[in-house]
Amino acid sequence: MLGGVLAALLTFVCSQPLDAAAGATRTRTRAAKATRQASTARKAPARVTRTAARKTTATRATASSKSRTISAARRRAIARSRAAARAREARELATPRFKLDDSGREVPAPRAAAAIIYDPETNEVLFEEHALEQRSIASITKVMTALVSLEAMTDPSAVVKVERADVLRASTTYLRAGYTVTVDELLHLLLIGSDNAAARVLARVSPYGSEGFVARMNEKARELGLQQTHYEDPSGLLSGNVSTAYEMARLISYAVADERVGSVMRKAEFNFVPGKRNVHVNSTNRFVRSGEIEVIGGKTGFISSSGYCLATLVRLPQTGRQVAMVVLGARSNAARFAETRHLFNWLNGSTLAAAGPDGGQQ
Repeated sequence: MLGGVLAALLTFVCSQPLDAAAGATRTRTRAAKATRQASTARKAPARVTRTAARKTTATRATASSKSRTISAARRRAIARSRAAARAREARELATPRFKLDDSGREVPAPRAAAAIIYDPETNEVLFEEHALEQRSIASITKVMTALVSLEAMTDPSAVVKVERADVLRASTTYLRAGYTVTVDELLHLLLIGSDNAAARVLARVSPYGSEGFVARMNEKARELGLQQTHYEDPSGLLSGNVSTAYEMARLISYAVADERVGSVMRKAEFNFVPGKRNVHVNSTNRFVRSGEIEVIGGKTGFISSSGYCLATLVRLPQTGRQVAMVVLGARSNAARFAETRHLFNWLNGSTLAAAGPDGGQQ
C-alpha cells in the first residue's frame, strides 16, 4: 500500500514540469495570436486608407477627364456659335440698306451711329446720317497727332528712344522699352499700324512735351475750324477724344493733301528693324490691303466707347472725283468697311447714272 502511495506521489511530482511547460506553450501561443490580431487590426486601416485613396484618385481622374471632355465640347460649341454669328453678320452686311429721304430719293441707311460722304473740293455734303453729333473717335485721333508731329519735328531721321511709360498699357503697339527708332518710323507705325506707343513717343519728344502736344492738337483743331473736336491724348485711347463725322471728313481731306501723311496712309505694310529684330506691320485699313477701292488716305479707330470707326478719302473710278467717307460707331471691324463700301457703291452708281450712257467720259 505504501508502495502504491509513493508511486502516485512520484507520478504527480514528475508531471508538474511538463504541465507547466505545456501551460507556458499555451500562453505563448495565445500571446502570439493576440499580437497577430493586433497587427492585423493596425494594418487594416492602412489597407482601407490605401484602397480609399486609390478610389478617390480614380474618381478624381474620371471627374477630370469628364471635365476636360465637357470643356472641349463647350469650346467647340462656342466656336461653332461664333462662326455662325460671323456668317450671319457677313450675309447681313453684304446687303446694303436704303431708305427714302425727305425728297423721296433713295439713300443709304447705314448700320452705324453716324456716317457722311463729303466733297472736299466743293465742301458739299453728299449724304449724312447724324454727321453733326459729337462722338468718341478713338484712333482717328492719330491723324491730328501726325499733323502736329510733322509741324513740330522737321527732321524725320531724328533718332529717339522708347521708354517704359510709352508702352505701358498701350494696347496696340509694336514697340518695346529700349528700342531706338526714327521719327519717320514712328509716323509709319502711327498711321499704318495705329500704334499707340508711337503716338506717345512722338508727343513726348516733341518741343511741346506730352501735355503741350495735346494742347497744340486742340489749338490746331480750332485753327482748322473744327469746333466740335477735342483731344485728351495723342493716341485716341481715351474716350474724351471726340468729334463729329462731318469734322473728321474735313480733317482727313486736309491731312491727306499733305503727301507726308497721305503717302504713308496708302502703304499696305511696313517693316522696320529696332536693333536686331525685324518687325512687320500690316495696315489696319482693309481697303488699302485689298485694293478694292482706291484709297488716297484714311485712318481706322476703335475703343469700346467709340465702336468701330473709319475715316477715308477715296477716288471714284469713273470720274476721278475725290470724296471723304466717314463711318463712326459701327458694330464690328467688318461692319465699318462694309458700310463704307455701300456708301461708295451708292455714290459711284449715282454718279454714273447722272453722267448718262457715256459714263462721264469726255
